[in-house]
Amino acid sequence: MLSTTVRLARRPSIQFLGKEGWAARLSAPVASPASAPSVATSASPAASTAVAPPPPPPAGPTAIVPETVTTVPPSLYSDTPASNMRKVISRRLTESKSTVPHFYTSIEIPLDNVLSLRKLLQKKFETKVSVNDFIIKASAMALRDVPELNATYDSKTLSQRTFSDVDISVAVATPTGLITPIVPSTHALTLTGISAKVKDLATRARDNKLKPEEYQGGTFCISNLGMFGISEFSAVINPPQGAILAVGGGERKIVPGRVDVESGEKEKPRIQTTITARLSADRRVVDEATVGLFMGALKEYLNEPKLMML
Repeated sequence: MLSTTVRLARRPSIQFLGKEGWAARLSAPVASPASAPSVATSASPAASTAVAPPPPPPAGPTAIVPETVTTVPPSLYSDTPASNMRKVISRRLTESKSTVPHFYTSIEIPLDNVLSLRKLLQKKFETKVSVNDFIIKASAMALRDVPELNATYDSKTLSQRTFSDVDISVAVATPTGLITPIVPSTHALTLTGISAKVKDLATRARDNKLKPEEYQGGTFCISNLGMFGISEFSAVINPPQGAILAVGGGERKIVPGRVDVESGEKEKPRIQTTITARLSADRRVVDEATVGLFMGALKEYLNEPKLMML
């Protein structure tokens, strides 16, 4: 049986150098890549051709070509140009999320007293007001109590502007996009006055008949998706306003009964309708403590809706 060394030496494609051959190769000077000859072997005719050097790198920066989606045939989709309103929404909200320091606070608010009062007004006085009307009125009164949140921020002068009048913008969905008409002097309006004003603004907003001064400005904004079955969500601040309140729909939950500390008596668990309100606030305008005061006042007014009728 031949040894491994002899068998490898007999192969025509392998050059057996041995100890002296390896010593000679290690001591030989290394040629530079520019002057080194091309390597050729006799293993095959194709291998005798010199290997071409790699192409030089491009002199300038490589242009980035956008990727084209070709996986879906054009017959299965359609492109719709953005409306002018959609372009404005895209520009302003992109600027808001990228430049405004948002922070968020949430609170659960009992709604049973509002629902009871709403039924009472409709039954005895034939007055129809929506839950959203109560939320707008309660927000206006809470802003009156916590005026630091009824403010805007000027990024050019780096100043905060606080207003004495509460002008709440109400988000309204239209076929071309979302628009926020303003209910001027909201704090001074009654529930029925707010209801009539919001209905008028919403109707003309969907018909594209609002004047610029009716949707440009405002000191605070409310977006309510409860009628769409949304339980809670976070809204994007509409600059230069300092905050926006996102309101979800009412949910029936089982809550534990209260406990009297002195007597030790416990109430039975009950079913309660609650909503989740989440405030998106600009940290340059208000801090967390101020927002906490506002959310507490909002909960107090909605928990005791008769205070809004004084």
